[in-house]
Amino acid sequence: MRFGILGPLEVAGDTGPTTGGSTTGGEPGSYAPQAAKLRVVLGTLLVRANEVVSVESLIDELWPDAPPRTATTTLQVYVSHLRKTLQSADPRGGREALVTRRPGYLLRVGAQSLDSAAFEELSRRGHQALQEGDFAAAADLQRRALALWRGPVLSDTPHGPVLEGAAVRLAEARTGALGERIRAELHLGLHRELVAELQELVAEHRMHEEFHTHLMVALYRCGRQAEALRVFALLRETLVEELGIEPGPASSRLRRRILEGDPALSRTAGAAAGARSTTDAGTGPGRGGGTATAAAAQAWSPAAGALPAPDPCFTGRSEELTELERMLRAAPAGACVAVTGLPGSGRTALAVEAAHRVADAFPDGRVHLDLRDDGTGRPPTAAQTLDRVVRVCGALPGSADGPQAAPRVLLLLDGVTSEAQVRPLLPAVRGAVVLLVARRVPAGLPGLRSMLLGPWRPEESRRLVGLFGGPAGTPGGHRGGAHALDSGSCSGSGSGSDPDTVADIAELCGRLPLAVRAAAAQLAARPHWTAGTLADRLRDERTRLDALRTGDVDVRARLVEAYAACPEDMRRDFRLLSLLPPGRFGVRRAAAALGLSEPRASVALEALADERLVTVARDGWHLPELLRLLAVERRALEDPPEVARAATERVCRAYADAAAEPGHLSDSGARGLVRLARAAHGAGLWALTVRLTDALAGWVPDDAEATYALALDAAQRCGDRSARARMLRSLGELAWQYRRVARAHELFSAALALARETDDEEEAARALVGLAELRLDAGESVEAAALLEHALGALSAPGRTRGRFEASRARALLALAQEEPETARAWFGACLELAGTLRDQRLEVYALRSLRALGLRSDTGTGPGTGTGTGSGSLSRAVEIRPGLWRIHPAGVPT
Repeated sequence: MRFGILGPLEVAGDTGPTTGGSTTGGEPGSYAPQAAKLRVVLGTLLVRANEVVSVESLIDELWPDAPPRTATTTLQVYVSHLRKTLQSADPRGGREALVTRRPGYLLRVGAQSLDSAAFEELSRRGHQALQEGDFAAAADLQRRALALWRGPVLSDTPHGPVLEGAAVRLAEARTGALGERIRAELHLGLHRELVAELQELVAEHRMHEEFHTHLMVALYRCGRQAEALRVFALLRETLVEELGIEPGPASSRLRRRILEGDPALSRTAGAAAGARSTTDAGTGPGRGGGTATAAAAQAWSPAAGALPAPDPCFTGRSEELTELERMLRAAPAGACVAVTGLPGSGRTALAVEAAHRVADAFPDGRVHLDLRDDGTGRPPTAAQTLDRVVRVCGALPGSADGPQAAPRVLLLLDGVTSEAQVRPLLPAVRGAVVLLVARRVPAGLPGLRSMLLGPWRPEESRRLVGLFGGPAGTPGGHRGGAHALDSGSCSGSGSGSDPDTVADIAELCGRLPLAVRAAAAQLAARPHWTAGTLADRLRDERTRLDALRTGDVDVRARLVEAYAACPEDMRRDFRLLSLLPPGRFGVRRAAAALGLSEPRASVALEALADERLVTVARDGWHLPELLRLLAVERRALEDPPEVARAATERVCRAYADAAAEPGHLSDSGARGLVRLARAAHGAGLWALTVRLTDALAGWVPDDAEATYALALDAAQRCGDRSARARMLRSLGELAWQYRRVARAHELFSAALALARETDDEEEAARALVGLAELRLDAGESVEAAALLEHALGALSAPGRTRGRFEASRARALLALAQEEPETARAWFGACLELAGTLRDQRLEVYALRSLRALGLRSDTGTGPGTGTGTGSGSLSRAVEIRPGLWRIHPAGVPT
């Protein structure tokens, strides 16, 4: 079964469709669906082949404006139809190719079964050949890649946001492949054959400078110098009139060389080895005041080694940029400087920006080489890398005269994977300063200095409003290619996004530059969204990585690249760490997740830190947010359920044990317990669900009712009636706080009855406290006092400190209602003492605040309480009835 998206949608099987098949597109052997909606679903799955596409993304693609209420059900019907179509095309395995994977669907497609994948593979190999100076192979590979195109991407299929982004990305890739094919053929001396094609391309792409420069060189080599200059004049006229800008430096330098009649422009690869680049003419050293010899200048003017243009939208990283610039200027010949860091942290963008800023320190040239793999899935060997460097850069002179005689050159090596890849190069480039871009530090290189990039600093995130300029977020950040999208931002023209919302988006993106730029691009692609809409979409962890993919920017793919480069045991450790709650964690917690001893867990964490999959700080380890989401995805796909359940149990038990120790529960710690309680419930760990929820100790999360409801269900499943009573009482307290008084009374009464059935005296007393507070709300002070007297008697026994604190708090509020400030002061004093025993800072602060408020009221003579009022109690005042929970009520009646 084969698929085609580079043109109209194609689905081809080994045999023709069955007679009467209604889903075929009418061509012999074609199984492409006729229904437009089915083509949309299949096309979306194909542009993201072998990846999970969320249900939300598919619905957005099918109904970009307003999905129907039955969208999810309708999508399921479409998927069922597609499975039947695939089964017809490939009876042996077609149906199994489309599988359900949370949170959506995945279409399995072989590497050679999709024309876009074959195009990208051939184009990647052609790019590699061009970098290595093998122009014949480069031209052939790009020609074969371009031959796969039958028209615009999915030209017979309606485009939503995903398909539109893919179409733009692939069209740009096609243009790039076409440019590289022409460049290679110019090197082969095919300028006469190219003139007509280039004239057509220039007419079609009126502002594409590269095609214009190609045509200028081809015409010049044909002896048509005047026509070559006319091409430049037309380009300049178009750019000035439509954009108000001048042609770029490369085009201007080429014009000057044509005017000068530079004979080097007529040389091709067949005429002279190491010929000057046609499209970057004039950028090599030795022209315009270079200090190197002519031979050295010729050696350092490669066809594929030109430094990428600086990102016009680069921002942030001011401290890192200053430090990197200082390191490069101070580096002696032969020194190595490395920029390393998290995937998506903007390593390449920072290195390129620094290389441009230190141009004056390297007058003899700056060369860029990308050492990533050539499409085989493996990085080049040291021998291959050395061959490429020698092809592109040549060998620097200076072996006889010492390093002082060598040109001052900066060599930027991108995509470095190991020290072994770089060390053999150093003798060949001993006159250069080498700037390495790598995920991990290539340790072992002599005199190496390195810089580690993490996320943007929080204060930088608030300055990114320009990236989300305007209500629809109109970033100007697509001008710098891949490097532009790897770091920084670009000032927009609007002001519709406030700094707080932008900072929230940055936090949801883990403050990774690549992710923030992808988020801004998503906003720009949807004019009906606001920055707040985008932030809400990103808050769903299940689909956040889907939302951070647009055009050729795919945050998930960048993270997967780093993940896939690790050995399986390291990938396993990475996946299991995602079971820990977000935030910092120590070795003990990591050991629980990994099922290792603490010393072995520490070694595993160090290895993951070397691979930039975790980060380390003074206060512990951290799994960066987007990497954590990737680990969750990979765990669901790769780990057997029994492995995940065992690890979940270890983690939940470790956190429950730690929470049982006295001490203050921070907000982040409480959120972690909520997350783990849900995970425990999902894994069927009922007792642990209850223990983790118990450990919240009154802390109220945003979705507290759902959390306690899960724990109530878990308590019922494991037959723990005392736990059921506790959860009913906790749900009653929430209902009371939300002013659902009748429901609160029902829950407290149920908790009391169940606690008495199980002889749980402490829990019965705490339920009485809840009922007493309801009486107090109703102004029934005498009834409330009676209930609290019984509760305080039961809670006086040792080990019931928290319950006694709650009863004392309620008793203090009763004293306030009865206008007894001294009695209230005594009970709040008891609360302070009990909070100290519990070592709960939140409760201590509450008791102190209440005591201070009582003192202030006495000093001003306005009566007891914590707000404004009068001695007669006739005006309203505010009372803090729980930590952080205030009520405004008539004086003397805390309702």
